[in-house]
Amino acid sequence: MKLHRTVVAPALVAGVALVSGGWLLQQGVREDSVFQRAQLFDEVVRYVQTRYVDPQPASELYQKAIKGMLRELGDPHTTFMSAEEYAQLHLATSGEYGGVGIQIAPRDNYITAVGVLPGTPAERAGVRVGDRMIEIDGQDAKGWSDEKAVKVLRGPKGSPVTIKVLRVGVDEPVTFRIVRDEIRVKSVPYAYMAAPGVGYLNLTVFAETSTEEIRAAIARLKGEGMKSLVIDLRNNPGGLLNQGVSVSDLFLKSGQAIVETRARDPRESETFRARDDASYPELPVVVLVDEYSASAAEIVAGALQDHDRALVVGSPTYGKGSVQSLFPLSGGNFLKMTTAKWYTPVGRSIQKEHEEDEDGLAAEDTAEVSRSGTPMLQDTIKRQPFRTDGGRTVYGGGGIVPDLVLKQDSATAVERDFFRALAKDLGKWESELLRYAVEYGRNAPGLTPDFQVTPAMRNALYERISRAGIGVTRAQYDAAQRYVDLRLVNAVARARFGESVAAQRNDATDRVLQEALRLARTSPTQAALFRAAEAVRSRQPATASRR
Repeated sequence: MKLHRTVVAPALVAGVALVSGGWLLQQGVREDSVFQRAQLFDEVVRYVQTRYVDPQPASELYQKAIKGMLRELGDPHTTFMSAEEYAQLHLATSGEYGGVGIQIAPRDNYITAVGVLPGTPAERAGVRVGDRMIEIDGQDAKGWSDEKAVKVLRGPKGSPVTIKVLRVGVDEPVTFRIVRDEIRVKSVPYAYMAAPGVGYLNLTVFAETSTEEIRAAIARLKGEGMKSLVIDLRNNPGGLLNQGVSVSDLFLKSGQAIVETRARDPRESETFRARDDASYPELPVVVLVDEYSASAAEIVAGALQDHDRALVVGSPTYGKGSVQSLFPLSGGNFLKMTTAKWYTPVGRSIQKEHEEDEDGLAAEDTAEVSRSGTPMLQDTIKRQPFRTDGGRTVYGGGGIVPDLVLKQDSATAVERDFFRALAKDLGKWESELLRYAVEYGRNAPGLTPDFQVTPAMRNALYERISRAGIGVTRAQYDAAQRYVDLRLVNAVARARFGESVAAQRNDATDRVLQEALRLARTSPTQAALFRAAEAVRSRQPATASRR
């Protein structure tokens, strides 16, 4: 299918439109005309510029006025973008940029490498997880935010950047001169056989290469004996619309609707359809979603659900169902403005109103499952029932309601006590955990990816956090052993073996994923998956849980 415009569907972008405008002046101007309102605005700007107690540059006043006007629309997705902000958006959606390949986070007041991407300039130069950057391009990096560090570390392909780091176990700072290269951010960071016959792939964003990465992952998994597939869209904020459409196209029949955009002008509305027959027509599919699945992720989940092509499992999604168009402005600036809304093939609106409650927090759905297994939600959002192609009931009202609503295990009372004690020293905790993980991984040459946490590891970590002055008692620490062990496994696995192994170790304790794997393992067809999920729903208690 040929798309008429480049569209992005998260809190990103969707469409490039050119508009021209100007004031329309007519004879016999009324008091409330456009001209009069423009004159009033200019009068206010002139008074502020000339008489306000503090000097205000005219250029800044006009930009503040623009941002204030857009903010008053009450739409967080309609914003003014500077040329620099647009450049960052382009990097995010293209998946490519000139950089060094380090995943960073602030630790102990310094930017620290928490991941090094394989095959990148940073890995070739010898940068390691745990390295703390004390200088970047000759600038003292103490107290830098990760945003500031990213701006300096990124740059034109082929240009050099120098970093000086403090490394665990090395007395003197280590200096690296790294030549920036094209960094391709993978949409599918890892895919593996998660259970006998069941493949799993994690799709983190919809970027330019998403469809081809999924094809490659499925081909490899099929070669390893995959009979069913779990696609994880949790925490996926969306991305390019054309990739959401083409990913859906992999599993749908030619001509089937994927998503419809409805604009104020009906002539600008459009229905996107599958262009080719499904590449994997007989492959049973489970799609995992949560409250952070948004935009293009919701388009895929909704399309596959409406056409009975996937079992959707997890939590109701975010409800980012509006289309943003980019309008070029003078000076290299852009207006990103909501111009339409998304609807699933059966007519469900993806857009959800996120109202604020008394505490100032976004009011979310309260998911509940009836004795008959029907997912129900509180009256904060009216849920209208719709029917899928096969007659199954799905719900509208914003976001995608999973076929099987499942939550992760909640923290226990003793774990919450541990979190409260840790709260004021959270930064120190993260730093000490990372340092311990790096040291342990380097001092255990025989460590294997399936390592288990030992009492000695727990004791060593507690001694470190005690020396760091973190106010957690031994009793609180021991009571939260489940959480401590999970963090130790994740930190050591990431430091020693990389992100993929760490993710696989985390997956073993992921309740939602494990239930999806169980269903996929015992259901040879898509219809069997739906029946198995219905059996689970019928056994769920009618108790409500807050998202």
